[in-house]
Amino acid sequence: MTEQITILIADDHPLFRKGLRALLATMPQVHVVGEATSGSQAVRLAEQLQPALVLMDLQMPNGDGLTATRQITSAWPHCHILVVTMFEDDDSVFAAMRAGARGYVLKDMDDDEMTRAILAVGHGEAIFSPAIAARMMHFFANRPSQSPVFPDLTESERNVLRLMSQGLANDLIAVRLALSPKTVRNYISNIFSKLQVADRAQAIVRARDAGLT
Repeated sequence: MTEQITILIADDHPLFRKGLRALLATMPQVHVVGEATSGSQAVRLAEQLQPALVLMDLQMPNGDGLTATRQITSAWPHCHILVVTMFEDDDSVFAAMRAGARGYVLKDMDDDEMTRAILAVGHGEAIFSPAIAARMMHFFANRPSQSPVFPDLTESERNVLRLMSQGLANDLIAVRLALSPKTVRNYISNIFSKLQVADRAQAIVRARDAGLT
C-alpha cells in the first residue's frame, strides 16, 4: 500500500478550511495532520508535524504565507508547498515560486483539478492551475531576451569558464568538452584577456560573482 501524503492546511478562513477538509476526506491517498491559521503557526506546526505537503494561503495574519513558505522550504526541503489562494497577479505568483512553492492554484478551481494538484505536489511534482499556467506562459513569451553572461566571450569560452568555476582542471575540462588540451589552454588565454584578469583565480571569482556556475 502506498504511504499516505501527510498534509498541513494553512489558511485563516474557517469556511474554506472546512471545504478543503471535506475534499481531502474523500482522498484515501492523503491524511490531514494539522491546521494553521497564520503564517507563524504554519511554521511551528511544520516543524512539529513534518508534513509532506502544506496547502498554503498567501494572506494570513501573524506572518504571511510567503514568509512561511520561505522558512519552511529552507528548513525542511522535503516539505512541499502548494499555494492555494485567490491572488493570481504576476507578483504573487513569482514571489511564491521564488519562496520555494512547488505549485500555485486558485481557490475557485473545481474539485477534480484541486485533487490532481494536491497529489502531484504531494509527490514532488510542480503544478499550476490552468489560469496561472496561461499567465506564466504569457509572461515568459513576452520577456525580452536577456544578454548572456560575459557577452564578449564565445559560447565555447563560457563553457570552459563555467567548468573552471566548478574547480575542474584543464585536462578534465578537455575531456568534458571533447576538446584538445591545447584548445582549452587557448580558450583560457582568451578568457583572461577578455575579462582582463591576471590568473585563473581571478577568472573564477568573476565567474562565480556573475552566477556562471
